[in-house]
Amino acid sequence: MTRIPLIAGNWKMYKTGTQAVAAAKQLADLSKGAQGVDIMIAPTALSLPLVAAALGKNSQVRLGAQNIYPGKEGAFTGEVSGEMIRDAGADYVIIGHSERRQYFGETDESVGLKIRAALDAELTPVMCIGETESQREADKTFFVLDKQISDGLKGFDLEELDSLILAYEPVWAIGTGKTAGPEQVKEVHGFLRHLLKEKYADELAAKIRILYGGSVKPGNIKDLMQLEDVDGALVGGASLNPEDFNKIIRF
Repeated sequence: MTRIPLIAGNWKMYKTGTQAVAAAKQLADLSKGAQGVDIMIAPTALSLPLVAAALGKNSQVRLGAQNIYPGKEGAFTGEVSGEMIRDAGADYVIIGHSERRQYFGETDESVGLKIRAALDAELTPVMCIGETESQREADKTFFVLDKQISDGLKGFDLEELDSLILAYEPVWAIGTGKTAGPEQVKEVHGFLRHLLKEKYADELAAKIRILYGGSVKPGNIKDLMQLEDVDGALVGGASLNPEDFNKIIRF
């Protein structure tokens, strides 16, 4: 089954609204005409409607949110619902990023609740999973990933997961300059594909896109994208520079 690669940029807590609009416009111009690839950027929640308005509905560059609250509305000061994200112009939402897990106490259970909220709002969830350096050194990588998927997707049926995207981000490679070697990435992505086949169905395993994240740059994207089970990238720092991100898009 042919899977269209997705190159996604997580802008984290960078860029004011004005800066985000300028960068998004530049990226849209640079990446115009790129074929065989889906493009997504995730600015801050405050910048989402500004960037959406600047790009317009026909832009090849689509938008994602960096987080979502599992409730539809209510007295939850500071939170943003799926409906609000959709109304702001986003199609995707990043869920369970390691920084959310590390700094804000997100768990596999809360990740599952947020995926449910994303699907209810007709957003495409990008579920982040990955092991820490100590877990890798203890040979617990596969155990950790199995648990994150099993617990995070508990209670979902096959049809509900049709639009799910997985993003494997080894925590020890995020923002460190370290990148998992091709053999490591190949091994883990192959494991994830097989795990989905075992837990769900051949069809889902063949269809789901599995992105790699962790210090992805213009210099290593080509090697990563040549690996059989790598269907794109979730890019951090390198996505902040439109010229660098465009080079990644045109791997």
